[in-house]
Amino acid sequence: MNQKRTELNEEQESVKNLREEFNSLEGFKESKDLDKKIESLEKEISNITDWGSDKTRKILSKLNTLKEEKEKKNKIISLFQEVDFLLELLKDEHDESLVNELKDKVKELKIEIEEYKKIFFLSGEHDKSNAIVSLSAGAGGVDAMDWTQILLEMYLKWFQRKRFDFNIVEVSYGEEAGIKSATVIVKGDYAYGLLKGENGVHRLVRISPFDAAHRRHTSFALVEVVPEIPEEEIKINEDDLRIDVFRASGHGGQYVNKTDSAVRVVHIPTGIVVTCQSERSQLKNKETALKVLYSKLVELKKIEKERKVYELKGGFKSASWGNQVRSYVFHPYTLVKDHRTGFETGNLEKVLNGEIDDFIWAYLRKLKDEKGKKEKDN
Repeated sequence: MNQKRTELNEEQESVKNLREEFNSLEGFKESKDLDKKIESLEKEISNITDWGSDKTRKILSKLNTLKEEKEKKNKIISLFQEVDFLLELLKDEHDESLVNELKDKVKELKIEIEEYKKIFFLSGEHDKSNAIVSLSAGAGGVDAMDWTQILLEMYLKWFQRKRFDFNIVEVSYGEEAGIKSATVIVKGDYAYGLLKGENGVHRLVRISPFDAAHRRHTSFALVEVVPEIPEEEIKINEDDLRIDVFRASGHGGQYVNKTDSAVRVVHIPTGIVVTCQSERSQLKNKETALKVLYSKLVELKKIEKERKVYELKGGFKSASWGNQVRSYVFHPYTLVKDHRTGFETGNLEKVLNGEIDDFIWAYLRKLKDEKGKKEKDN
């Protein structure tokens, strides 16, 4: 009986936490104005004459997103009502079937709130797109390469948790340990939107396993995330490309196949280099490398546009070596801290096991807060 009571208490605690999370979303102005926004867009649509224009497509897309958001919101409210009803019944009688039904409803609530958060926080142009994640070892020698591999494995575990498909298209191995760089294409709804906050430098502090004197070392890895962009959005002059075919170096096997048909594409005007070695076909490696290059060029164009605006306002930060976003401390204590949001946890093992959702949502919440403040000021 005590075990059953414990199970019920755990479900009650889950419901309480989910309610608090949902109520915090309801506190945003955008949530309160949802019906007004839908009404305004429907009125705008009633006056449209050119149904094939880009403006019309954007309005219809925005309206569909808002209607989906409202539908999710209403479903969550309905689920809370059902859960409250079950909890009320369980006050007087501990029925096993009711407890099981409660567990199912709580699971459904978690899923629906997760989906609602995606729609609510991720309304950017490319937020729903696939993502291209690139990692590069920075200062710190072998430790930095080892750290880059640890980060790659952390993200791979997160992709698996989210049931995202992913393709490791390139890995450059270190001579002694770890990896110098890696590129992964991540496929799934909102992959880019969820991962975009990982952009920047990730700092490691630990006792180095590669130092015979067991000294504490600090090392760095750069994470860059761009959305996968349809090729038609940008034109590339073939004369601006240098394409090399080579044999993939390193021991291989762990992440990608060692192959004679690895392809390196260099975009001469920008200096962007993209390598692909995941396929045994030279043609397929070239196609994948060009896909990554298209996306990086579009992102570069966007960053340059933003730079011009933000430099006039006193500063600009992109995914560069000067933009430190998170620290992971192994010694003398364990701590993972995001320097943009202040969110932190002492459970380092959990984070490295791919449980980074709390960091992701803290960053997206901060973006939403900042957007709301700007709108209010304007």
